[in-house]
Amino acid sequence: MNDLVLTVIAADKAGLVERIAQTIADHHGNWLESRMSRMAGQFAGILRVAVPSEYAVELVHALQGLSEEGIRVVVADSGEALSAAWKPIAMDLVGNDRPGIVRDITRLLAAEGVNVERLTTDVRPAPMTSETLFHAEATLAVPLSLSLETLQARLETLADDLMVELTLRTEL
Repeated sequence: MNDLVLTVIAADKAGLVERIAQTIADHHGNWLESRMSRMAGQFAGILRVAVPSEYAVELVHALQGLSEEGIRVVVADSGEALSAAWKPIAMDLVGNDRPGIVRDITRLLAAEGVNVERLTTDVRPAPMTSETLFHAEATLAVPLSLSLETLQARLETLADDLMVELTLRTEL
């Protein structure tokens, strides 16, 4: 059995996910998990598919053939699952929008050996003002050797400089 990770991007239109799902099913693949979204008229996603080894090459070829329909698919073998040496932590951040927030936060996380597993961001107007607020939610894989208190303290120093509210909590 092959475990594949696909990234997909195409101009958004009705039936797009069905077309990808049909191609996977036609080639004996099993859709395991996915994260997909529409943004600025484009549809993008990442998904994991299991396929019997004897059908893997055929499936990859068919998925890459979707480019003729305007659907770009990049295929990779799945990586290793995160080991027991990590703990999942949720991070929420809200602050005035400005260039560089994501760069500054992720730079600090990378320096601490923290892996960003999921990141969702958006910008929305603040209640009762016209200010634009940046919102981020993330799931982090934190090394067991790094305490939540230590990470929180390091992030709070940065949060003060960025003028953002930052919350960390243990994921169950």
